[in-house]
Amino acid sequence: MRLSEYFLPTLKENPSEAQIASHRLMLRAGMIRQSSAGIYSWLPLGERVLKKISEIVRSEQNIAGAQEMLMPTIQPADIWKESGRYDAYGPELLRIRDRHNRDMLYGPTNEEQITEIIRSCVKSYRDLPKLLYHIQWKFRDEVRPRFGIMRGREFLMKDCYSFDFNYGAARRSYNKMFVAYLRTFARMGLTAIPMRAKSGPIGGDMSHEFIIMADTGESQVFCHADCFDYNVLEELVDYQSDLEPLVSRWTDLYAATDEQHDSSEFERSVPPDKRCEARGIEVGHIFYFGTKYSEAMGAFVSGPDGGRVTMEMGSYGIGVSRLVGAIIEANHDDDGIIWPDSVAPFRVGVVNLKPEDQKCNVLGGEVYEKLRTNGIDTLYEDREGRAGVKFANMDLIGLPWQLIIGPRGAAGGRVELKSRKTGQRDELSMEDAIKRVIA
Repeated sequence: MRLSEYFLPTLKENPSEAQIASHRLMLRAGMIRQSSAGIYSWLPLGERVLKKISEIVRSEQNIAGAQEMLMPTIQPADIWKESGRYDAYGPELLRIRDRHNRDMLYGPTNEEQITEIIRSCVKSYRDLPKLLYHIQWKFRDEVRPRFGIMRGREFLMKDCYSFDFNYGAARRSYNKMFVAYLRTFARMGLTAIPMRAKSGPIGGDMSHEFIIMADTGESQVFCHADCFDYNVLEELVDYQSDLEPLVSRWTDLYAATDEQHDSSEFERSVPPDKRCEARGIEVGHIFYFGTKYSEAMGAFVSGPDGGRVTMEMGSYGIGVSRLVGAIIEANHDDDGIIWPDSVAPFRVGVVNLKPEDQKCNVLGGEVYEKLRTNGIDTLYEDREGRAGVKFANMDLIGLPWQLIIGPRGAAGGRVELKSRKTGQRDELSMEDAIKRVIA
């Protein structure tokens, strides 16, 4: 994409309303624009990151055996009244009425909706297990939305729901999602700490939050120091096998405390020289809640003996839009964002320092086209302007690589390759620079 044609409204100054780094940088980098309190439009650069994150989430859900679907944002109130949550949920639930005076709501989650679907379609234990997910916009009417998309009212979420015949099978579904979550966040360049948590309005008696480390995080985390050196992607995972030993090993390694931040259990379970205390941001939450919804809503199947068995359920959420902010909180410096390769809106920015120079223009266009031909997402700074402004903008939006083309280098067919993460610069031939970016 040529910047001369791209919609990227960057800002030089920090917006006064932005209190944390991710909010400041997303506004300055032209990723989002506020529509109303806690509600944002996602501009082209931000939307590209949302897609990259969504695709990683989708890939790992599919590998784990979940099937994608799509449920509506507006739900009938009747099914929430069946479950007992319509009145219990509180003012965060946006209650509305349609033109026929029917009670409706803008869904903050979909336990009731998916239970209604499954109870009408699944009648026998032979049809279980079922693991279904979707990626969809949600709404919670936060009393005090703040920190940009980190605590907004409208947000993009992946929510998955499991239906099983008994506790053992439900636990296997829970373990699948536990493993899938660790792999999902690792693919985004993040170390996620699974922390035992309370279930809140979702319900249930087994739950884990997934926390990534960031100084601005709202959660206090205690964990084993070795967890930061452990690459979960190197673990061979067979989702058809018993994952309990794997999950137990990971929970022992992370040794995170519950959401009350009581460190006493942590102090009893790991050596003093391996204790790590930090702050983190919640990016995912998984729940096992048994028959909380299926019992209330009559979701049952016939068992092997013909008797009626209430289905066991779990739900599994990832804050896709929240992850954008969380990744920035964990990956930025004074100059701007530092995107991990896997979620960067573009992998490389080609910076033409002097488009009016014929050799710069020819070389810049050639580099841009060769990168595109090789399937590399590329943003080409082809506009006129001061070099300092171009460098500042490229550092601000945080693409992993910058290919810089100036008059001196262009005369010899050479470019400068800069790593945004390390700041290292190398002067290379055009061919070698392109090979390195592709590799």
